[in-house]
Amino acid sequence: MKPLKLLFIRHAQSIGNQQKRMQGQGEFELSEEGKSQAEKLAQRLLAESWHPSCVYSSPLKRAAQTTEILLARFLMEPLPAMISDLINGEIDSSVQVLAKPFHSSIVVQYADELKEFQNGIFKGLTWAEAKAQFPDLCDRLEHSLDWIQIPDAESLLEARSRARQFIHTLLERHADGEQVWIVTHSWILQHLIAELMGCDRSWRIHARNTALFEFWVDRSRWQRTDQNRFNTDLWQIRRFNDYHHLL
Repeated sequence: MKPLKLLFIRHAQSIGNQQKRMQGQGEFELSEEGKSQAEKLAQRLLAESWHPSCVYSSPLKRAAQTTEILLARFLMEPLPAMISDLINGEIDSSVQVLAKPFHSSIVVQYADELKEFQNGIFKGLTWAEAKAQFPDLCDRLEHSLDWIQIPDAESLLEARSRARQFIHTLLERHADGEQVWIVTHSWILQHLIAELMGCDRSWRIHARNTALFEFWVDRSRWQRTDQNRFNTDLWQIRRFNDYHHLL
């Protein structure tokens, strides 16, 4: 039986990333470099013959734009030879009106659970700006490893809870043989992966822009409580923080 294939994708570089801002749930578009990164990823996934039946995406602009660029490649097939010849044998992405739907059955769902950390009063600030506006709070954060709640921000428990809810919904909706993409953000991605793997802790992952985290799951045995839970043929990490398409 073919497994359920889950591909978690961090969004491409945003303008906020470029400016080293604590974006949180603020709206930042992709940078020009980010758009190029997403194109490179799309070409890689096409070359790997992915056929996603469903794509889940954070609705924040930087993730949604990454999703749109990826799907633009998967929703168009190459131009007919006679038309391609008219443009010197090259497929010009600006001539999309001549292309026809290809994987038109891909379902896209925007999920609030996939949004980045809701970071309250720090939203959109650089660390220098935050230190200027909230010096006492920033000093405490710099000198303690314990969690300090940022005013108006969500708690770690709230973030982990929404990650748990998304993973539960994901596994309830999809079956063996399906291929599903999840386009999200670096901070919440850590909690999503921890939930999928059944960890009682969240682990720091330095996810690169457009990095891939691919998991294969035997969905038919997911609820088993016998020793198959420890059968590594049934649960596989196929790649982790893979950004080779950018190298």
